[in-house]
Amino acid sequence: MTQHEIDAASLVKAKAIFESGEVYGFEVGTVAGLCAIHKALFGGLYDFAGQIRTLNISKGSFRFANALYLQQILPVIEKMPENDFPAIVAKYVEMNVAHPFMEGNGRSGRIWLDMMLRKRLGKVVDWRNIEKRAYLSAMERSPVNDLEIRTLLENALTTEIDNREILFKGIERSYFYEGYDAEAPSATSISTAGD
Repeated sequence: MTQHEIDAASLVKAKAIFESGEVYGFEVGTVAGLCAIHKALFGGLYDFAGQIRTLNISKGSFRFANALYLQQILPVIEKMPENDFPAIVAKYVEMNVAHPFMEGNGRSGRIWLDMMLRKRLGKVVDWRNIEKRAYLSAMERSPVNDLEIRTLLENALTTEIDNREILFKGIERSYFYEGYDAEAPSATSISTAGD
């Protein structure tokens, strides 16, 4: 499968776990819950779906947590408080720095974040209201200072936690942050004149 096809299939799975309500049965704010989300999104697409990575990874010049230390780091992150918005964002930022999976961390992490916000505060992020570049820049700087990402997310919070349009458009937006555009044709569907 091409990356576009994997992303398209995963997006269908993401919408399905919300449509069925499966996502609301996952543990909230735990590593097990995050692994369940990842497995639901990428099961059958990646052989490592739902499994903590054993290799080191980086994005650009940023190296995520060393794989050797993930088994020690993840329980510490899991125990971080979720009692208010700043605490939830701090926990989300730390999990992003850990980046526990080989691929799919952003998409899984944003659902994990929304489930914490939903359960603890009765809110979710309306991801449609967050511009891709602003989000990625704020996340890049968040390990040093999470004020920017916290402000960005807080300005996009909504109490419409069961609004299907907000949920589904938010999921599509989350995939867009990672470079997937549902409107773009896949490489196999593009034809040229004379074919």
